[in-house]
Amino acid sequence: MDYLKDIFTYDPQAPMIFTRMYFWIFFAVVLSFYSVIYKKKPARNAYLLLVSSFFYYKSGGYFFLILAFTTLFDFAVGLWIEQAKTQGRKKLYLILSIIMNLGVLAYFKYSYFLLDSINTIFHSDFKVVNYLAFWTNGVAGTHLDITSIILPVGISFYTFQSISYTVSVYRKKIAALHNILDYGCFVTFFPQLVAGPIVKAYDFIPQLYKDFVLSKKEFGFALFLILNGLIKKMLISDYISTNFVDRVFDSPMSYSGFENLMAVYGYTIQIYCDFSGYTDIAIGVALLLGFRLPVNFNSPYKAANITDFWHRWHISLSTWLRDYLYIPLGGNKKGKIRTYINLFLVMLIGGLWHGAAVRFIIWGALHGFGLMMHKLWMKWFPSKENPNLWSRFWPAFITFHFVIFAWIFFRADSMRSVSTILSQIFYHFNWQMIPDVIVSYKNVFSLILLGFIIHWLPVSTKEYYKNYFINIPYLAKAVVVVLVVFMLYQVKSAEIQPFIYFQF
Repeated sequence: MDYLKDIFTYDPQAPMIFTRMYFWIFFAVVLSFYSVIYKKKPARNAYLLLVSSFFYYKSGGYFFLILAFTTLFDFAVGLWIEQAKTQGRKKLYLILSIIMNLGVLAYFKYSYFLLDSINTIFHSDFKVVNYLAFWTNGVAGTHLDITSIILPVGISFYTFQSISYTVSVYRKKIAALHNILDYGCFVTFFPQLVAGPIVKAYDFIPQLYKDFVLSKKEFGFALFLILNGLIKKMLISDYISTNFVDRVFDSPMSYSGFENLMAVYGYTIQIYCDFSGYTDIAIGVALLLGFRLPVNFNSPYKAANITDFWHRWHISLSTWLRDYLYIPLGGNKKGKIRTYINLFLVMLIGGLWHGAAVRFIIWGALHGFGLMMHKLWMKWFPSKENPNLWSRFWPAFITFHFVIFAWIFFRADSMRSVSTILSQIFYHFNWQMIPDVIVSYKNVFSLILLGFIIHWLPVSTKEYYKNYFINIPYLAKAVVVVLVVFMLYQVKSAEIQPFIYFQF
């Protein structure tokens, strides 16, 4: 009985994530029943809603109530918008949806930041109250802590996804759904529920009514993505994180400037392998279920400029911000000055989306400033039609290191930590220690270098080994899977490392 309890109850110390064996057992069970009903679309969608709800409960516990509330509320709003007789009433319902979604997000994500700011300015002593825990205690008789607010898993992602639905209905890009099970399947679809990619309603909802199709090539591609994502996350990201990056960022003063600099480079490849690894797995798992999710990363550290970087990094977020924030603000249709302001505001809000802290605001502001300066540069110095290798290298080199510099603010625990890291790099580099440091961390530095080398490989090379895997026989694929799983088991950290973007 205790074993069954462990299976069906939420354990905050062991949430369901892609790098746990529990998830793959869960997915195998899901597929076994899915293979029976996948041709019956209503049953398939209802089944996916059920297993996705279970997945989220195992990942986030009682925060499932927030997801359920968001789902029910926006389902109703979609119907209200469709049935409204006047444009003004439609807009009112849309505003209501946006206020509710952003209000819930702001409560969980920004309460501490806002109350700390108010208490600092007015010398008050307001305390946060976790009303969800308070209400849960009252209804279920639990004893949850009401004095602290914990960010629900995936709330930033499914909030933006839900907003895309009501906006799409308002803009008449899609018709409002009349089946709550179908809408619930869209919001809770478990492969991308907790860390993206952010799926727009008009891209995903039509797939709910299409027949299941999965070619032999797509099966191989899905398997390739899953293995690729697991290698990125468990072999590269987790190893360099636990064995070097986290140690340095936790206590930058204890390490030389060279070690701090290497930790910044390490975090640069760590966050890419962590986040893109998750989305690789999510896209692969979704494809095995017959759903196509959008590409979320496209070798971002190859970017020729900062605009190109945001066409390659977290593509689903950047396109969401473009479609639902930048364009409504006026985009580039209201003059050059307004365009620059809009770019800066969008990136500032993008920084706040990642977290309620000054360092995230600075990170967003840096990227906003970078986008503005790139537009000005292109106006003053139009690019050549056929640039040589040297003229292509320098913009990419500068862009790469600008992104790296901004990552310091993103990763550091505080602004004081940012200051310490920069001070160590510029004033306490300790050149004489470099050979000893390299020897001491040879495995970590080798993985960092390997990560960047693979990242910078030509597209043709990546396509070659991807297609090679896709085209090998099933038995050979099975052997590769076993070898990869064995290798990852050998190198995995003692404790499962959560995906970085689970906290955003």
